[in-house]
Order: sequence, then C-alpha cells, then structure tokens
Amino acid sequence: MPYPEALVQPMRAELTRLGVQELHTAADVDAAFTEAGDDTMLLIVNSVCGCAAAMARPAVALARQNEAQPDRYVTVFAGQDLEATIRAREYLAGIPPSSPFMALIKNGDIVYVIERRHIEGRSAHAIASDLVGAFDKYCGTDATAEDGPEMPEVGFQQFQGGLPPTFRSIM
Repeated sequence: MPYPEALVQPMRAELTRLGVQELHTAADVDAAFTEAGDDTMLLIVNSVCGCAAAMARPAVALARQNEAQPDRYVTVFAGQDLEATIRAREYLAGIPPSSPFMALIKNGDIVYVIERRHIEGRSAHAIASDLVGAFDKYCGTDATAEDGPEMPEVGFQQFQGGLPPTFRSIM
C-alpha cells in the first residue's frame, strides 16, 4: 500500500523545484530511459526516510550548483510510485534495491551509483561532493563512460583535502 500523497508531496517538491522530473508510472520510466539516448541522466529514488530528507535531497540541491550537470534529472518515489520504482530498478540489474538511491546513467550505461549505505551517516555536503565528482567526470564534453558502475568510496581518505575546487566555490 503506497504512502498517502499528502504525506509525500512536500518531499516530492524538494526535488521538483530543482527541475527534477517525476516518473509516476512504468511507462514514464521507460520513456525517460528511451529519451535519454546518449545523454546523461541522474535517476534519484526518493524516500520518506530521514536520510533522504537530511542528506540525499539536500545533496542533490547542492550538486545542482556545479558547472557540469547531467542532461536530465528524473525521480521515482519509493513507497509511493510503486510501479515506477519497480521498473526503474529493472534498469539497475545487479544493483540491490535501496532508497534513497542515485544512479548516473550515460549512453544507457550506469556509470556511478550512490546507494543508501553511501548516504547514511554522511553529510549532504559529502554526498554532494561525490555527485560533483561524478558530474565532472561523466557529464562534461570530454567525459566518457567506463566499464561498470562506480561507487563512492566512503571512508577517511574521501574527506582528506576537503571538497573539490568547483564545489568549494559554491559553499
């Protein structure tokens, strides 16, 4: 049974006000993946949980300020858009379902993934830094997709040296 729409609407609005397109049905998801073609697309699996509210959605807002950006941003809402979420996860074969979740797709290939385990216990700024690094690597004019999805390394080394220069400039 899905969450009541009135409950999730404010959580949806946090992303839609940033220009993220909501995908409510399996057909919407299929169309988004088809239309993406050779473009880059960030798929966000939104959620009602605290880590989505305090870390994932704010991280997307911060990363939207970076110069390099995906061509498209799309989202499904786990626990609300049930059919769309199931279909989106079919495109993520081999990656365990989690929410919140983000996947950067380039030329139809998953090139970067942030799972719930990469979100929990971390700041929105740290997650945004991960996204910015992926955007700089895969969304610029010289960017190329590599084999298999890349996952952020979570640990002490990630925080050494602070944020990348492009991200520091927006703080």
